Amino acid sequence: MMLFGLFFGAGNLIFPVFLGQQAGHSVGWAVIGLLLTGIGLPLLGVTGIGLTRSEGVFDLATKVNRPFAYIFTILLYLTVGPFFALPRLATTSYQIGLAPFVSRGHQGLVLASFSILFFVVAWLLSRNPGKLMTYIGKWLTPTFLILLGLLILATFIKPMGGFSATARGAYATSPMATGFTEGYNTLDALASLAFGIVVIDSIRALGVTEPGQIAKDVIKSGTISVVLMGLIYTLLALMGTMSLGKFAPAANGGITLAQIANQYFGTFGNILLALIVIIACLKTAIGLISAFGDTFHEMFPRLSYTWLIVFASVLPCLFANVGLTKLISYSSPVLMFLYPLAIVLIVLAVLSPLLGTSRWLFGLAMLFTLIPAIFSAVAALPSSLQQASWSRAILALNNQLPLAAQGFSWVVPALIGVVLGWILGQVFRSKNV
Repeated sequence: MMLFGLFFGAGNLIFPVFLGQQAGHSVGWAVIGLLLTGIGLPLLGVTGIGLTRSEGVFDLATKVNRPFAYIFTILLYLTVGPFFALPRLATTSYQIGLAPFVSRGHQGLVLASFSILFFVVAWLLSRNPGKLMTYIGKWLTPTFLILLGLLILATFIKPMGGFSATARGAYATSPMATGFTEGYNTLDALASLAFGIVVIDSIRALGVTEPGQIAKDVIKSGTISVVLMGLIYTLLALMGTMSLGKFAPAANGGITLAQIANQYFGTFGNILLALIVIIACLKTAIGLISAFGDTFHEMFPRLSYTWLIVFASVLPCLFANVGLTKLISYSSPVLMFLYPLAIVLIVLAVLSPLLGTSRWLFGLAMLFTLIPAIFSAVAALPSSLQQASWSRAILALNNQLPLAAQGFSWVVPALIGVVLGWILGQVFRSKNV
């Protein structure tokens, strides 16, 4: 329950609903794509941490080399921490939960005040990592599931519409591939690596110290949490599609959730949704702040956990006032760069019992993934930046790679890197090099 609570935050609420609205009659295929990244990759990530018996993402990434481990881990935690995910948690909480009750002229002031209160509470509860299982697993997550269950139940007892709406944008031509890349926005694959250290510390706090048993418990908790997430993702996506019977497609899923809650329960619905989203986002924020402090203290022992969590609370409090739609657009290029690297690292970890963990394998796989990952990031830049001459040159190279049109230009180079790395690993191992 703690791991589910850590995973299920802002993106997990808003993106499936948005996907449902955009996919229309193709929602089934889109959901399959979403589940592959939304629950398949997080499960593999948690499993990879367990199978390799790593202490966390930094320990896992050192199998490439230590410089890569430092760079990748810092980028990952800044992305799922103070730069993007943490600010989005506060902004989503406000936009869905409180904005409907605030007049237009006071939105900015109330958002700033709410952001401060949100991160003060998250900081207070993250000061004692040993209590996370109690705070999140026993209190916040069960409360969240009960409240969300009420809203979902209402939408299926008296649906607003059917599933025949026209698919929009990329969902009209490639719903499954689009759902797959949309799943990047939930940040769950990155979070599965980021939360590894929190889960392992919590299992040890229960008195489990044998590495093999820790690995089994990590994998079991990951399986339970992602199955529950998959069920809720599917229901939220269907809610989004059915909402087209009453509402026009919105700019993001947060707006649609607020409309749905108000449709069924009026003012009480807005209060119910406010509780759902604030609890969902708060529990994830606590976990992310704690994981940020733990990992950076491990990498840089001179930095104290106490000051690291202050940094991870103050910075996103400032960024939260940018606005939800802007935060999503700013984060897309970073996610398109990090996700290929994270996916390849996760797959190599899961296949480590079969392929081994040689530095040739991990190093070449990452090297061959890095360049197309940079291309993917450029392809996700705002259209104004894509018009620059350097952007057009990179995009032209990216378009020459297989699967580029579907957003997977990194897949074939990564496979080549894996094959070459495994062969060289075997050759040099036989020569004892």
